[in-house]
Amino acid sequence: MKRFSTFNRNQQIGIIFLIIIIFILQIMYFVVDFSEDKIDVQQEQLAELNKELDSLRKIALQPKKDTIYPFNPNFITDYKGFTLGMKPEEIDRLLAFRRQNKFVNSAKEFQEVTKISDSLLLKISPYFKFPDWVNKSKPVEKKSVKQEIVHQKVNIKKDVNLASKEDFMKIYGIGDILSDRILKYRKKLQGFSEIMQVSEVYGLDTEVFNRVAEQFEVKTLPNIQKKNLNELNMYELAKIPYIKFDEAKKIVALRLELVKIKNFDELLKINEFNQEKIRKIQMYLYID
Repeated sequence: MKRFSTFNRNQQIGIIFLIIIIFILQIMYFVVDFSEDKIDVQQEQLAELNKELDSLRKIALQPKKDTIYPFNPNFITDYKGFTLGMKPEEIDRLLAFRRQNKFVNSAKEFQEVTKISDSLLLKISPYFKFPDWVNKSKPVEKKSVKQEIVHQKVNIKKDVNLASKEDFMKIYGIGDILSDRILKYRKKLQGFSEIMQVSEVYGLDTEVFNRVAEQFEVKTLPNIQKKNLNELNMYELAKIPYIKFDEAKKIVALRLELVKIKNFDELLKINEFNQEKIRKIQMYLYID
């Protein structure tokens, strides 16, 4: 303090003012962020992120291209028909035709059955894939009675409900595992009511099923004891073929809501049910 007092008044004021400036600069150094580079880096990163988001938006807005792969038109489902551009009534005509165990063997016959337009037929018919035996043209020739009898014997189909594991394994594409699955599924269904049910076996592709349909048919209908839909609880319903446990619970809930299910069409109120599914469960259930 003695040394400070040796300065005159103006010098003392100058020293105090200098100390205040130094103190303020020290505070600003610790408080204010002067890193301009950091701000620039963040802005660059934000710009890059916006570019990526813009590119993702462009990809998302691009129309999806549906690829159509070769398929057998005899096995078109409701969903498949919808994706091809068929109307519901056109799909229903095909399903009704197939329920008679009949097959379409050409694009022309497919149009005759479904009544689809020429433009739609022109679009989807190039992807039709029929079994080889359909596409092979048979030469016209005279055959003796003996040859005709032999030919008929070769083409006699076996009863799919009486076929053994060995019978199925004679089909090209069916081995030990698939033959066991067919027999197991046949037992679960209490027997095949229509040849199309064989196509539902897990792992059996369309080509292999076509070979099965060429060699087998339903000659002996299964003896299925139908049960009353209104008398079964959800556990009993879940044991019925084509009905899952969640669907069984929804049937019971619908039944409680309606007091009683009066006809099968009321099941259409359940999202998982359509006419084809109802047709299948009618093999095992009745409504009283």
